[in-house]
Amino acid sequence: MAAHSYRGKVAALATMHQKEIAIAPPLLERVGLRVFPAAGIDTDALGTFAGEIPRVGSMGEVATRKARLGMAAANTSIGLASEGTFGPHPAVPWMTAGMELLKLVDDERGIEISESLVTSDIVYQSTIARPGDELGEFLAICHFPTHGLIARPNKPENTGPIVKDILSLNDLSKAVEKLARQSADGMAALSNDMRAHRNPTRMRSLNELAKKLAERVMSLCPACNCPGFGRTGYVAGLPCSDCGSPTQSRKADTFGCVGCEYQETRERADHMKHENPRYCDYCNP
Repeated sequence: MAAHSYRGKVAALATMHQKEIAIAPPLLERVGLRVFPAAGIDTDALGTFAGEIPRVGSMGEVATRKARLGMAAANTSIGLASEGTFGPHPAVPWMTAGMELLKLVDDERGIEISESLVTSDIVYQSTIARPGDELGEFLAICHFPTHGLIARPNKPENTGPIVKDILSLNDLSKAVEKLARQSADGMAALSNDMRAHRNPTRMRSLNELAKKLAERVMSLCPACNCPGFGRTGYVAGLPCSDCGSPTQSRKADTFGCVGCEYQETRERADHMKHENPRYCDYCNP
């Protein structure tokens, strides 16, 4: 098999939080693309998990801007960046999920290749505390100190300060005491630090996502041989097993190229032909 066109190429990863630990190995092993962190950039300027700098735009838009920030700093034509968010699971709203996006920007070809991951395997907890409170149970479910914490006043007068990089009981005690004094109710708000270098569980998710992106990059378009051919959406209309009416469930998948207009429709990989009547608007209105 011929070597992939990215083999031996260099890509700049826009990160301040050591994401290269998770992202670089799969792309080197599977694709041969050498990924290095771009030096001297401030990705926090595009938004932070703690919220002191809001993210402007969609995850995809910010990932593109972030990748280009790294490309400019490293003077490379290929860049990578990831974006993450945490909230209700899209399929199970009462469950918290992590949503991650990883994007490769290639200015030589004029293409962008993305993969995403939704996972419930996250460590993201929060609580409020006064100085001297017993926090053993909370710290256990936070996986502290292997997973870091951040703290802020629970009811600040204005936006309030934020303390990050809490990695020891001494750090935690000092932060709670300091920030509680700056809160109207005398309490500090604590939560997991979701930056990758302070959250090993999130780092594992990024590694899984990098493996998905590597497979996507290895997939070539049948029409133009461009990297990144893959699933772009789905076709609804899976028929009800009882009445035969089309449902909103996925009937087939659509695949497309990021470099040309070639597309194709494929049946579901699980070969499912009918949907349960409980999901039929006619049988179960």
